[in-house]
Amino acid sequence: MPDVTAGPILDHLKLYLVESPIKMARAQGVGSVRGSVKRVLIRLTTRCGITGWGEAAPWEVFTNTPESAFSALDLYLRPVVQGHPARRLRELLAKMDRTVTNCTDAKAGIEMAVLDILGKAQGVSVADLLGGRVRDSIPLSFSIADPDFAADLERMKAMVPAGNRLFKVKTGVKPHAEDMAHLEAIRDTFGDTVDLRLDYNQALEPFRAMTVLRDVDRFRPTFIEQPVPRRHLDAMAGFAHALDTPILADESCFDATDLLEVVRRQAADAISVKLMKCGGMLRAQQMMAIADTAGLPGYGGTLWEGGIALAAGTQMIAATPGISLGCEFYMPHHVLTEDVLEERIPNREGAVVVPDGPGLGISVSEASLRGGARVLAEA
Repeated sequence: MPDVTAGPILDHLKLYLVESPIKMARAQGVGSVRGSVKRVLIRLTTRCGITGWGEAAPWEVFTNTPESAFSALDLYLRPVVQGHPARRLRELLAKMDRTVTNCTDAKAGIEMAVLDILGKAQGVSVADLLGGRVRDSIPLSFSIADPDFAADLERMKAMVPAGNRLFKVKTGVKPHAEDMAHLEAIRDTFGDTVDLRLDYNQALEPFRAMTVLRDVDRFRPTFIEQPVPRRHLDAMAGFAHALDTPILADESCFDATDLLEVVRRQAADAISVKLMKCGGMLRAQQMMAIADTAGLPGYGGTLWEGGIALAAGTQMIAATPGISLGCEFYMPHHVLTEDVLEERIPNREGAVVVPDGPGLGISVSEASLRGGARVLAEA
């Protein structure tokens, strides 16, 4: 006799390695992207016919390659996932950790698909499963990362009147004098009507970083993100102590273990939380429990996710009070030429609206998937 208390049993895992064209080049410091981005979409179905969607969106200079994530999911994680009770999610996460090391993006994708299933089975959103929402929308931060700065400035001129206030400038890619000129142009054009943030993506060396950061400090950014390579925590601590502008740790803070060291060394004033680097929503909340205790606010960062993973990110942030610095979930609306969702998640007055339907609150069909991305491989 079947155990009715077990709930939905994960039964069929379908994977799609997809590629999506993007509207503009992105110069990010540690790596540039142009033309298209790749990611892995996950369709997980239970024996009772409930389907959940997930997405693994690694970046080869940051966490992993899409092809590696696809292989890890297909060859190593599939046997662990299929046949497992959906309600025993933490047990599944532990099994995946014992099966393959790292692959945080692949594990995050499986977790979001399982939570999508559980939300649909119970008729509640993932935010409800994570403790209930504290916000219904999240201020959207758009990254100024086009090699053609004039094009980005024109985008800002259209976005600011529409209610967008948060803009994060990718600095350190171009010569310092050019960065200074661009920051001057933004402040001259928009004054204090925009919330300006800077992100060096590890571009500076500790030897001369302080001089550069003191220069940009005068533009009154909300934070300066990851000015030096991730291992240089003592340098990060020096910047956090010496500068008026808060320092935000991204690459220095992948998971809860990293965060404990950041807190111990007082190496940052805030952290970037990314599902792909920490391994999912539950682990993101685990990190924020530490950050909240230490008084460090969080920022919702991204790699190259599409609408599925960003729906998961909005659900997580909606239920996590400490992630109070907004999110950079702009890819589906502003960078991807098309997405796999049947209906994109709304952006209103400079904010991402958190879906309120069951599960992730999104719909994906075979038609919307194939119409919104090029399928490179299936398994």
